[in-house]
Amino acid sequence: MKAAVFMEPGKMEVHEVEKPTIQKPTDAILKIVRACVCGSDLWWYRGIADREKGSLVGHEAIAIVEEVGSDVKDVKPGDFVIAPFTHGCGHCAACLAGFDGDCMNQEAGGNGGYQGEYLRFTNANWALVKIPGQPSDYTDEQLNDLLTLADIMATGYHAAASAEVKEGDTVAVIGDGAVGLCGVIGAKLRGAKRIIALSHHEDRAKLAKEFGATDIVAERGDDAVKKVLELTDGNGVDAVLECVGAVSAIEQAGKLARPGAIIGRVGVPQTEPASNNLFWKNIGLRGGIASVTTYDRDVLLDAVLKGEIHPGKVFTKSFSLDEIQKAYEAMDKREAIKSLVIVSE
Repeated sequence: MKAAVFMEPGKMEVHEVEKPTIQKPTDAILKIVRACVCGSDLWWYRGIADREKGSLVGHEAIAIVEEVGSDVKDVKPGDFVIAPFTHGCGHCAACLAGFDGDCMNQEAGGNGGYQGEYLRFTNANWALVKIPGQPSDYTDEQLNDLLTLADIMATGYHAAASAEVKEGDTVAVIGDGAVGLCGVIGAKLRGAKRIIALSHHEDRAKLAKEFGATDIVAERGDDAVKKVLELTDGNGVDAVLECVGAVSAIEQAGKLARPGAIIGRVGVPQTEPASNNLFWKNIGLRGGIASVTTYDRDVLLDAVLKGEIHPGKVFTKSFSLDEIQKAYEAMDKREAIKSLVIVSE
């Protein structure tokens, strides 16, 4: 089968590799329909984070179940599914508490292989999310919406949930990548009255407005903080969605927040903030890996199927699997908000 392979920073290739097989009774083999490139993939693509050279990559897909292990009863061959990156088992303490992104029975070794023709998916009985019908029942736009539920839409929603966004809140969103834009959707779904998106890219700001942002702050750094405080009569916002992962973003979030607010963080951190500024304003900092299966089943799949949200609009360029290098380059150069990879029809 064909699969995308990380060769070295800045270099992706498509290789013929061995098709995966069932290794555990809880496994499933998936035939990938659509995959995509994630902003977190750019950490190792740019050489900022380490990744084993020659490894398979990708952690977001929608797919058809081809084969299941003997313990998998909730999905069967032929089912159309969302393949979350979280692989929750559904019965450990973390999953039962609603944090399947922190499942205590995840297989070691991390994610990889979603950007390929077939995938071995672990903890398949609970983690996979069934989609009604077949891919042919949906438009391209609907398939794109469904694909976001494997990661970014659930991650954006997790930022809003972690920040405890509630009806009538004023929210700031830091980060105008795909996750930040989905965070705007998440904040709106949870009832935020005012959503201030920090963005200095015209195309992304436009999409943020379409997704529900009421205000756009194009300024940077301290000027952005000053503008948000002006918009909130000097009070700061009720919640901040931090969708970048940089120390500067977390520190900026603390400056935007009113006393007692919560920052919901979902940007993958490379380092942690050293200041104690959050302490002096009683600001909470929480978040992490999204509970993808939980959010999809509770809120997001239904919202997509009803046409209430359209997060798939973050895919602004489309590529075949053979064009994987171009897909990464488009993300790296900010030529695409998010690169779609069409694997099969």
